[in-house]
Amino acid sequence: MRLLFLLLLSALTALRASAADDLFKPVRSVDLRAPSVPLITSDPYFSIWSPYDKLTDGNTEHWTADEHPIMGAIRVDGKTYRFMGKDRQVYEAILPMTDDEAWEGCFLMDRAPEENWYELDYNDGHWNIGKAAFGTSENKRIKTKWSKENSDIWVRREFVMDSLDEDVPLLLKYSHDDVTEIYLNGNLLVSTGNTWRNDVWKELSVAEKQMLRKGKNVIAVHCHNTVHGAYLDFGLYRKGDSVCRFDNEAHQKSVDVLPTQTYYTFECGPVELDLAFTAPLLMDDLDLISTPINYISYRVRSLDKKQHDVQVYFETSPLLAVHEVSQPVKSEAFAKNGMDYLRAGTVDQAYTARKGDIVRIDWGHVYLASAKGIGKKTALGTYYGLKRSFLDEGTISPEFYSLESTGQQTMPVMAYTDNLGKVDVDGKSGFLMLGYDDVYALEYFYKRRQAYWKHDGRVDIFTAFERAHADYASRMERCRAFDLELMNEAEKAGGKEYAELLALVYRQTIAAHKLFTDDDGNVLFFSKENNSNGCVNTVDITYPSAPLFLVYNPELLKGMMRSIFYYSESGRWKKPYPTHDLGTYPIANGVVYGGDMPIEEAGNMVILTTAISLRENNAAFAAQHWQTLTTWTNYLAEYGLDPENQVCTDDFAGHWAHNVNLSVKAIVAIAGYAEMARMLGYDSVADEFGQKARDMATEWEKMAFDGDHYRLAFDKPGTWSQKYNMVWDKVFGWNLFPAKVAETEMKFYHGKMNAYGLPLDSRETYSKNDWIMWTACLGTQDDFLKFVHTVYKYADETSSRVPLSDWYDTKSANMMSFKARSVVGGFYMKLLMERLNLKK
Repeated sequence: MRLLFLLLLSALTALRASAADDLFKPVRSVDLRAPSVPLITSDPYFSIWSPYDKLTDGNTEHWTADEHPIMGAIRVDGKTYRFMGKDRQVYEAILPMTDDEAWEGCFLMDRAPEENWYELDYNDGHWNIGKAAFGTSENKRIKTKWSKENSDIWVRREFVMDSLDEDVPLLLKYSHDDVTEIYLNGNLLVSTGNTWRNDVWKELSVAEKQMLRKGKNVIAVHCHNTVHGAYLDFGLYRKGDSVCRFDNEAHQKSVDVLPTQTYYTFECGPVELDLAFTAPLLMDDLDLISTPINYISYRVRSLDKKQHDVQVYFETSPLLAVHEVSQPVKSEAFAKNGMDYLRAGTVDQAYTARKGDIVRIDWGHVYLASAKGIGKKTALGTYYGLKRSFLDEGTISPEFYSLESTGQQTMPVMAYTDNLGKVDVDGKSGFLMLGYDDVYALEYFYKRRQAYWKHDGRVDIFTAFERAHADYASRMERCRAFDLELMNEAEKAGGKEYAELLALVYRQTIAAHKLFTDDDGNVLFFSKENNSNGCVNTVDITYPSAPLFLVYNPELLKGMMRSIFYYSESGRWKKPYPTHDLGTYPIANGVVYGGDMPIEEAGNMVILTTAISLRENNAAFAAQHWQTLTTWTNYLAEYGLDPENQVCTDDFAGHWAHNVNLSVKAIVAIAGYAEMARMLGYDSVADEFGQKARDMATEWEKMAFDGDHYRLAFDKPGTWSQKYNMVWDKVFGWNLFPAKVAETEMKFYHGKMNAYGLPLDSRETYSKNDWIMWTACLGTQDDFLKFVHTVYKYADETSSRVPLSDWYDTKSANMMSFKARSVVGGFYMKLLMERLNLKK
């Protein structure tokens, strides 16, 4: 009996050890090289990525590309290896930027200067003199207001170089919004194109350093503001020496991006380190998907069958809680209910005050949290102080428990260590948590709203952390089970490359949203239009992202649409078609976009309401808004067949009248309205609009036909475009358009394909990968696999190291613009089609 008991105990111990091991290995291996690797993903503000092949190649970033650093190191038998991030480079200012020291320059903004304005010998005596930084916003950096009436500014900054040392690295640092050219002594150094970024570093090449002269020099800058705010600041720096470094770099053996988790494995001398980043974004659990807490898990084991003395180190920064490094922050260390916390946030705490596109949150607090335990420590300290302590002793001690600081040089680090002690082949593991309590998430029709997980203030961040700690094991198991199920289903539907693309975009899509409720308790799920204009809850962002939510939880899609219905039904929006947006994130008080998209947005809302009705096998959601849907559908029936010169979701490509693909959207939407009417028992309405859709589709085919394909615009022979809106006809199985239409188009598309995908239309070589994935569904399975391969190849090879851009050139694989957007949820269209087909 005793022997049986011992055998059972041994088996149980082995099973538990095996289960623990499984937590640190991906459920599926992934070959796709992510353009940027998702690490911490919760919402548009709490979103941290690594844009490198190796986690040690640079510091982690917010999706906007501003540094949101997390550093990791491991000490093995007294030797330290860095496995994450890089030590901060020390820079000495030759020409300081505003954060380091006030400076003045000559500027013009009311008129263009002479052609040679950027030359060294140009006489700028008639220019104005102003203090940097220059801009339109009200942040503390700006000293010279850049009038919104003037779209351009020219700035010259003269300086003297006493000596020139070719061996000393020199760097230009600049912040700009928007299009900027920077010249050194008349030579162009930087041309940004239409982008906007803060604190960009550019190391001067040997040739560029040779442009400098001993004595007088000048940096001359032109900045053109395209829309919204404007900003300009720049300086020149030389590299200095740091006083403390984690110089030994761990060898990265693998990285695998799964839907909810990212896994790394490193060789650190005689031990192996497994690292897992988990965002438990499980869409069947609204509390979990909205709780802003992610896990960083680690496991260390011996590679040489010997025991090794091991300590693990992580640190992050108050930079996660500021928009600008110049903002004063307060950092604190404290304990509560058996948990240790490090917390940081701005002193001002201007809730929901900062709005816009390329911005970071500067209200609420970032938290690093861990349960108390043997060997575990958390501490606030100076940037080099805690590192030196870990290097020398393998531990850290608090240098202070509360600190107010301004600027990166005085900003502390928030550090965590775990002394694992003696580690053998069985290994030891642990985890810490990063979270962000924004206090108020956004403003919805002039009332600040808390995130869903708070349940109107009944749950606080400490309760959320305590639950996250207690539920760690079960959440890991749930995430792993979901990831495996998704990957297997996706591979069955569209192949291994398709499955890996879906894994890459899963967290990106969800983390571009914020979940909350209105006064009646209705779920609202608002997107931020990342990197395209910063709008909140944009309808033509919801439309392409919808397949992901239709597959896993249509309630979230309803949460994007309810407020659009409400805006019309409340009388705030009086037009016979939906609004484009509800404001600029995080202020959702009403539309801010400059032009309406009548057919685009009406078609989007009606089609998506249809998709929800068919996915749920009832039209209850449609019934709640039937009068509004009727108004929108009547507009589509009157104007949708041959659209006038209307803005559409592809407006970046130009506004062409008589848009053939836009017409398809109107026709499918009218058919969808008829389908919902039938479900609600309105048979005569269903007959009328069903026939209307069929008649329009017949007329469409005659008007659009161009021999071997169908046109981009009805009145422009020789043009072509992707008819991605036609995918819904196939998804719903209506056969509005004869099969020969899709067959003709797909045959034609294969002749237009480039290395990285099918162009959007005949005008340019760029495309949108969400639309490519929809168009791919129009063909055979072989067609689909070929299209998917080009999108996979783009993601795998693009030099644009950003959270996957959806707008890119199909020949070069370079992004045009747009990153971190939720529209890539459209990649799930094939999976949605398979799900709906199973129900038929």
